[in-house]
Amino acid sequence: MRGEGRGRVKAIKQAIQERIGGGTYRPGERLPSERQLCLEFETSRVTLHEILIQLEAEGLIYREERRGWFVSPARFVYNPQARGHFALSALQQGRLPSTRVIDRQLVRPPARVLDLLDIPASTKMACIRRVRSIDGRAVLYVEHYFQAEVFPGLFEHDLSVSLTELYRDIYGFDYGRMKYQITPTAVSGDAAAALHVAGGSPALLVTRVNHGLNNGIRDCDFEYWRHDAILIEVDVPDA
Repeated sequence: MRGEGRGRVKAIKQAIQERIGGGTYRPGERLPSERQLCLEFETSRVTLHEILIQLEAEGLIYREERRGWFVSPARFVYNPQARGHFALSALQQGRLPSTRVIDRQLVRPPARVLDLLDIPASTKMACIRRVRSIDGRAVLYVEHYFQAEVFPGLFEHDLSVSLTELYRDIYGFDYGRMKYQITPTAVSGDAAAALHVAGGSPALLVTRVNHGLNNGIRDCDFEYWRHDAILIEVDVPDA
């Protein structure tokens, strides 16, 4: 690594790992600045940055744009087959969830929504954009598209709660079949800003099409997860 012996590099990396493992640097806590760490370990900024990149790749730390490096908490376990909503799942895992509504509006849906729902280009839909956090860390940016006429007055309700429960409790609507697509992607624009990452940062995109019980009403979600904050886990029962 540019002028420093492998042994020295390994020692610096191990020292940071031990501080994380021993609780000196705790989950969710910001690391000292790169300048401070360079002075402490008497190393170059280039070498330290390479070490931090390695620790990030191993899931021990993560970056936030213009804020620095943080110790990674445990990943949020996401089971696509589960019907439980985000907040409930987080609470069951001993985590503290929160949701911030970015905006709500009637829009001409983008082409990908038209294709997923097989609806004409002239259709207007309601869109709710939210950012969801676990233990104070933004981990998920969501765009939810739905038929406004099916849920009149929805925008007047608290949209930081589970929409699934809101649909059921206020409108007597229950979901039936759901179809998921999970793909790696890169975030930009509003999604990157909401997640506090640089444009082009890796993310996991979960695209979901939701069907009503009668299979006639559909909506869709685009969930952009920080790739370092989520663990996809599916338990397949015996045949």
